[in-house]
Amino acid sequence: MLRPSARSWTKSIPRLSARTVNSRWESTSAGPPSADGRLDLNRTNLLRTTRESSLKTPGIKWMDDAPTSTSDIGGGRETRKMNVYQAIRDAMSIILTKDDTAIVFGEDVGFGGVFRCSLGLAEEFGRERVFNTPLTEQGIVGFGIGFAAMGQTAIAEVQFADYIFPAFDQMVNEAAKFRYRSGGQFNVGALTVRTPTMAVGHGGLYHSQSPEGFFMGASGLKIVIPRSPIQAKGLLISSIRDPNPVVFMEPKVLYRSAVEQVPIDDYTIPLGQAETIIPGSDLTLLTWGTPIYHCETAIGFLNTPPEGLAKHIPESLRKARVELMDLRTILPWDVKGIEESVNRTGRLVIVHEAGRTAGVGAEIGAEIQKRCFLRLKAPVQRIAGWDVPNGLSYEKFHIPDPVRIVDGLVETLSY
Repeated sequence: MLRPSARSWTKSIPRLSARTVNSRWESTSAGPPSADGRLDLNRTNLLRTTRESSLKTPGIKWMDDAPTSTSDIGGGRETRKMNVYQAIRDAMSIILTKDDTAIVFGEDVGFGGVFRCSLGLAEEFGRERVFNTPLTEQGIVGFGIGFAAMGQTAIAEVQFADYIFPAFDQMVNEAAKFRYRSGGQFNVGALTVRTPTMAVGHGGLYHSQSPEGFFMGASGLKIVIPRSPIQAKGLLISSIRDPNPVVFMEPKVLYRSAVEQVPIDDYTIPLGQAETIIPGSDLTLLTWGTPIYHCETAIGFLNTPPEGLAKHIPESLRKARVELMDLRTILPWDVKGIEESVNRTGRLVIVHEAGRTAGVGAEIGAEIQKRCFLRLKAPVQRIAGWDVPNGLSYEKFHIPDPVRIVDGLVETLSY
């Protein structure tokens, strides 16, 4: 069966008229995705587009010495405009420069990778340190485990998170247990497995999955998902230098759509700490990766609903202050940070692209329900992908978009 053209597909999907949507919150996520699957982030307030805001990123820690000046923010440090894939490339370049044992390998990384994250690294550092592998995810991760076990730094790329499952045994049975089973004598902490994840707009069954939840029970691994270029660089450097093996999952639709001013220096952002992006007092909205921006739009719909949604959002709820939190590290997740927020707001809504059943939201919801039970004003709400394969023509309806999210906010606030 032939795939319908983008024009015929978009004509068949109802959307709100641009005239009726408040311009601040108008977004491609309110209607069908663009034909190339890109996320329009031109109107977001969550990206740091100036040098000053970039250097004030919460949790940023400089790892090198730089000239200091009491009159200049950041001690004279500089930033450069980057998207996510450029920030990831910058992080790997810093590691390869400062760590002579570090190597980067995976399918097609030698010529830059399908998303260009390793572009030029082979020419800069040599093809003995940045090289292609056979098409075998199990072999890629297995080789990385062996290399890291020798005390070297292994940065492995699995080309799509959708194809990480052949390596599941290596990651869960070998990498995660390596230190424990040796009684602490050996470890593979210098192993980082990078992989593109989440929906891209037209990925269908095998290129738009979000498998982070499958690794959540693997004690010994860390799982990290950034949402922006600054995060991508800082969290990746932290992951590579962390004493534990890390699965670093990069939202593929953000590779080019998210652009910030990124510090050019060596810096880290701490793992295991959530970030409060928008403070609030009435509800905690927790998510990670691409859905961060859909949640931002949903908060705008709640406070200033477009004409098509206004009748569904009571006036009494439009002044609600929603606290938006970015989890960043899926394992270990920031239990204390989320608990503190929910104890203040009394409500929790969790959003993720992966299926609802046995997802990350289920684990977080169960733990927060136990810890915050007497403070909760409503049941913990989960807004997730449907428990079906991600169909190509239905991807727009599979992931939690701003309309589904604002509906969940209204339901929780009205409980």
